[in-house]
Amino acid sequence: MGMTMTQKILASHAGLDRVEEGQLIMADLDLVLGNDITTPVAVKEFEKAGFESVFDKGKVAIVLDHFIPNKDIKAAQLAKTCRTFACSQGIDLFFDVGKMGIEHALLPEQGLVAAGDCIIGADSHTCTYGALGAFSTGVGSTDMAAGMATGKAWFKVPSAIRVEVTGSLTPECSGKDVILTLIGMIGVDGALYRSLEFTGEGVGTLSMDDRLCICNMAVEAGAKNGIFPVDEVTLAYLRGRTARKPVIFEADPDAPYERTVQIDLGRIVPVAACPHLPSNTRPVDELSDIKIDQAVIGSCTNGRLEDMEAAWKILKGKTVAPGVRCIIIPATMAILREVVERGWYTDMIDAGAVISTPTCGPCLGGYMGILAEGERCISTTNRNFVGRMGHVESEVYLASPRTAACSAIAGYITCREV
Repeated sequence: MGMTMTQKILASHAGLDRVEEGQLIMADLDLVLGNDITTPVAVKEFEKAGFESVFDKGKVAIVLDHFIPNKDIKAAQLAKTCRTFACSQGIDLFFDVGKMGIEHALLPEQGLVAAGDCIIGADSHTCTYGALGAFSTGVGSTDMAAGMATGKAWFKVPSAIRVEVTGSLTPECSGKDVILTLIGMIGVDGALYRSLEFTGEGVGTLSMDDRLCICNMAVEAGAKNGIFPVDEVTLAYLRGRTARKPVIFEADPDAPYERTVQIDLGRIVPVAACPHLPSNTRPVDELSDIKIDQAVIGSCTNGRLEDMEAAWKILKGKTVAPGVRCIIIPATMAILREVVERGWYTDMIDAGAVISTPTCGPCLGGYMGILAEGERCISTTNRNFVGRMGHVESEVYLASPRTAACSAIAGYITCREV
């Protein structure tokens, strides 16, 4: 019996010839990630355990992104803990105000992820990096602490579901529509502790930004990780970003998959996840009677340059509907700079939108777009649980940047240009 792509990466990092589903292994880590919420807890556990230094100051990344610039005193204290620890440990990969970005957009952009890597992060959406052919998964702060100290982590080898992708997307659809469709098909626990491995001739038609979005939300189906094969799109993205040579793993022809889910990209339509689950998906055309109070375009899911361009194309020359707050959050400072230099920034402002520095902010109900009782938001973020973006009686609809921008102009949920 062969191995899946994920199993091959784990076997390599555990120093084993092969691994099997359910096997417990200890694997070497290429990168350990934390943010301004999870790192302080990890620091406390690190010090409590008596550790004195990180295993490699060039393989620990701390990104201040959730509440930065500091939104209140508590956020300031958390950030100070991160700054103090990063300074005392001499950590090279520390990203603060002016250099920060939303972690799961920033690390690939900065060339800190390469194909074949094994990465943990104290954030559930660390699974994003599977888009580059890496194994990456979210862990708790205690595991982060152990990873920072030892450079190793325990894993139970996951089984896998193959997602066979064919065809190509229509212009009005993107990776967000693909992953929302998939989650709608299999449910929020449909891939529980499994690897979602994307294959098929349709993979080559998906951009890197699409793939990053898709892997980012693999966890919303319960997956341990999502992963794409390494192809020319991957190699082109990595070229010039990292000096490290990509290590390419391919699933064996007889790799064990629990099942295969087939997706024809040409049949994908714009969809939205209705409250209060990412799996509660419906075609956007069925939701045109739903008025909105706010639109958020950004996050680790959809704050990349293609996302900004999709929103800009809709907003340019238009005006946000009265009573609607349109908040746009480029995911990194480099993306924000591009938005400015390309003139999109001015067009977005002229349309009545506001643009923030990179932050997770509204996605988790932090700041920069909290919802009041009874308010409704269409958002390009990744979760729409009860109270996720504010009041427990508010509502969040998840959709693509294009759909969110169309809705901001119309004042109600739509994927049609108004």
